[in-house]
Amino acid sequence: MSNAPLRRGRSPGAVPFRLLCLLLLGLPTVARAGPVHPANRVTILYDAFGSRPELHADWGFAALVEYGGKRILFDTGNDGRIFERNVRALRVDLKHLDFVIVSHRHGDHTGGLAYLLQQNPGVTIYAPREGFGVFGASLPASFLRRDTTLAPRMRYYGGRSPKAIASGSPWPRAHFVWVDSLTEVAPGIAIVSTVSQTPGTLELRELSLAIRTPDGLVRSRPSGIRRLAPGHHARSRDRAHRRGAARPVEDRLSRSGPLHR
Repeated sequence: MSNAPLRRGRSPGAVPFRLLCLLLLGLPTVARAGPVHPANRVTILYDAFGSRPELHADWGFAALVEYGGKRILFDTGNDGRIFERNVRALRVDLKHLDFVIVSHRHGDHTGGLAYLLQQNPGVTIYAPREGFGVFGASLPASFLRRDTTLAPRMRYYGGRSPKAIASGSPWPRAHFVWVDSLTEVAPGIAIVSTVSQTPGTLELRELSLAIRTPDGLVRSRPSGIRRLAPGHHARSRDRAHRRGAARPVEDRLSRSGPLHR
């Protein structure tokens, strides 16, 4: 499938992920020996589209992805009260999640985090790594401009800067794991880190999802989604890529065991 352009005015992460949902729902069931897992499925929890009367439509996005025995919450919508209402209406248990992915810092994807943390305070939440951002992070002291000609009272921290400058978060007790490179979080399931090049969101750090399926690699991207046929290489914008030594995403997901970073 070729990349589909974003709909004008649409949140960067929502449209590609909806296409991912459609692809996953269409995957054939593969019989194999081993433990029996629930059916692979995607449950839309928050969106401005759809015809289910029990759900409240609103701007934003959230979905529960169940694949290969894993339960993954992708984003949390725009309004925490609506997110809670929809979750309860669909009887989705947020207390039993393997992990959560927040695609980016915009409010229409983070609005339900407070409710999520009420239900599951210790869940691992993968979020983009940013120097200063709502997910909490830090910058080195070298970020500050130093001017030794000024009196101490006119200098940051009186001229005695800390080693790192931490930024706060609206969710200080959340277990955030910051991602800025291709990271395999379960066998065949990876998080891809990108930086937006879309006007209006330039330099916005975003996370998308890549899943290895029997039919090939399904990968969501801020600009669209493709199912990659065997031999088709897609490269991630991770540290290795910036060093000019990246291995194709498909090749790195085709091996057993964790990715080498």
